[in-house]
Amino acid sequence: MPASFDPQPQFQNYAHPERLVSASWLSARLGTPGLRVVESDADPLQYDIGHIPGAVRIDWRRELNDPLSRDLLTAESFAALMSAKGINRDDTVVVYGDKANSWAAFTIWVFELFGHQDVRLLDGGRDAWMAEERDTSFVVPDYPPTQYPVVERDDVTNRAFVADVLAGITKLSKNGAEGQSSDPSNDTIAIVDVRNGKEYMGDIPDNSPDSGVIRHGHIPSAINICWENSVLVNARFRSVSDLKAAFAPALKAEKVFVYCYQGHQAAHAWFVLKYLLGHNNVVNYDGSWAEWGNMIRMPVRKGSDPDNVEMSLSWTGTHML
Repeated sequence: MPASFDPQPQFQNYAHPERLVSASWLSARLGTPGLRVVESDADPLQYDIGHIPGAVRIDWRRELNDPLSRDLLTAESFAALMSAKGINRDDTVVVYGDKANSWAAFTIWVFELFGHQDVRLLDGGRDAWMAEERDTSFVVPDYPPTQYPVVERDDVTNRAFVADVLAGITKLSKNGAEGQSSDPSNDTIAIVDVRNGKEYMGDIPDNSPDSGVIRHGHIPSAINICWENSVLVNARFRSVSDLKAAFAPALKAEKVFVYCYQGHQAAHAWFVLKYLLGHNNVVNYDGSWAEWGNMIRMPVRKGSDPDNVEMSLSWTGTHML
């Protein structure tokens, strides 16, 4: 049976307040049957220095990805992971993490690809819990394994691949810069790059240790809305009016593609657009810039010049044979 919803007044202006919980709500319900808490961090070692009592860790790098295909885990692997973590199909799952919940949002996105019905985000994540000096634990819980069913992953409703984005670019080029079409049967679309402004403009040195890609810039026709515009300095979500202002260009489109570097910040923006602002057609291109920027002959735009588009791969530096 799903847990009750958090009645916090500040959540009620969001499109789907049932997708958020506060630290006070969660603290009062720890240990409740049918409630599981998951910590998913950018740095998985955060869990070891203190976590919410009873929370299990899901390591996004090791546990949510297939080790060979650079794809998400399979239906069988997801079922095995859930069973090992003691999570039932009908459990209410609350996810939280560091870095303003960016990887926690990615974990929620993966849960939704497999159709888990009741998965929620702790507003403010680790920061909120620690700032309120709530109880933490070093104990790794050992829940009895469950029999989580094998459910096929839905790669259509909330996910996009390279071919989908290329089709979107083609549509935008036919419809005009804003994706508007003279044909009312043609949906409008928006491609949103949620990285910071320098990453979007391609203003990153080729030897940057954090770049991880050969080319820098953004997908042609993409607009830049930094994902961090959706959170306050304490990692909690901004008001609905602030979110609407930040994401206004995307809200005009019938369908929104979001991407970042690895798909986690885009998953955060996906959560904001879908559950806080109520946009019904948002997809996360989780391959994101780590894939796009390394693909041969993929179109890349640098800066704000519409003619400054790289269409082929140019090598710099030394080749090792």
